[in-house]
Amino acid sequence: MTARSGRWIQQWDPEDETFWNRTGEKIARRNLLFSVLSEHIGFSIWTMWSVLVLFMGPEYGLTPADKFLLTSMVTLVGAVVRVPYTFAVALFGGRNWTVISAALLLVPSVAAFAVMEPGTSFSTFLLVGLLAGIGGGNFASSMTNINAFFPLRKKGWALGLNAGGGNIGVPVIQLAALAIIGAGGGPRVLLGVYIPLIVVAAVLAALYMDNLASVKNDTGAAKDAARDAHTWIMSFLYIGTFGSFIGYSFAFGQVLQNQFDRTPLEAAYVTFVGPLLGSLIRPVGGSLADRYGGARITLWNFVAMGAATAVLIVASMQKSLALFTVAFVVLFVLTGLGNGSTYKMIPGIFQAKARAEGLTGEAAAAYGRRLSGASMGLIGAVGALGGVGINLAFRQSFLSYGSGTGAFVAFLACYAVCFAVTWAVYLRRPAVRPTDTDTAPEEKSQLSYANV
Repeated sequence: MTARSGRWIQQWDPEDETFWNRTGEKIARRNLLFSVLSEHIGFSIWTMWSVLVLFMGPEYGLTPADKFLLTSMVTLVGAVVRVPYTFAVALFGGRNWTVISAALLLVPSVAAFAVMEPGTSFSTFLLVGLLAGIGGGNFASSMTNINAFFPLRKKGWALGLNAGGGNIGVPVIQLAALAIIGAGGGPRVLLGVYIPLIVVAAVLAALYMDNLASVKNDTGAAKDAARDAHTWIMSFLYIGTFGSFIGYSFAFGQVLQNQFDRTPLEAAYVTFVGPLLGSLIRPVGGSLADRYGGARITLWNFVAMGAATAVLIVASMQKSLALFTVAFVVLFVLTGLGNGSTYKMIPGIFQAKARAEGLTGEAAAAYGRRLSGASMGLIGAVGALGGVGINLAFRQSFLSYGSGTGAFVAFLACYAVCFAVTWAVYLRRPAVRPTDTDTAPEEKSQLSYANV
């Protein structure tokens, strides 16, 4: 039975199939639903400046370089806050922190509502934009929380759905902006829509979510995760997948405006399509990883991302808007698939390590949950920094060449390196484990991650 006190669940063992079928699955799915809602709005608030800059015409006095710098800094804050947000779940409880983190979204929304008008200085816009970065932290705390609720065999699906439902907050706010621009409304109308939605998300989380008492504030887990080479390898791969998704989400509309002379309304008509499809496909990436192995899906996904990027380079050089748009949307879809497959790999990697160290049953599952949960914040934070790099790369490319072609060449090289790392670490035969101080040399050649 599930022992429950208030909104705290004292006993939770999702690997026990009898417990899971009787009560666990229903509770886990309920928490997943309201976690997705809060994370979804968090993503919308984090990326709201990707659409607010479309409203900011010449009367605002900002150059394209100013706008790329603004969105880069918003992305940076969203990446950094993911680390403390991850450990806040263990400190406050998953339900409690979801309520707090949802309510905190009111701060950047109200601040943006107050300053969004011509004549406001760039430094003020930058400061208020930095506040919006806290919306990026909701992803890390939500993923850490949901990771604890689901058994290993369901994690790919659950984490993919949780992340995909959150990611879809990006195209939703872009669609809302499209509707408002089309109706002749201003940015304050968009912000006015989201402020009450934030309150609703916080209230629903308070009413229907739970805290897991078994998720303790384990600083030792954080240190162990930080020392493990796989945490940093997966962080790099996540730069290639999620870093691309969030970076392109911020930059797509600006690239269309600056390189193809699209109006704000014309840019808004297409900017939502890529993030929408990339979000919807993310659970598919997780499910494919559950079935075929996350490493295999990730490997071939990087091949496809490289091919799509090569097409973008050709389209950019030929100034073909149609080819450019189609290739960019395809690249978004691939980032979504890769998001799902890479996050599935994380618990599988630590579960494989547990088995290699002789752990079985609940001991192995507990080991995997402990390190995978602790590592997710670090991986999510470093991965999101890819979004910063993408916006800075676009900024420099436009300053140097007047187009995004130079940036796409750099992205192609990055995907090639990601492919090589995935193959070398997780799929090469025999699989070799990265250096780990607590593993004897004779064990390193025996540990395979081919099925993670």
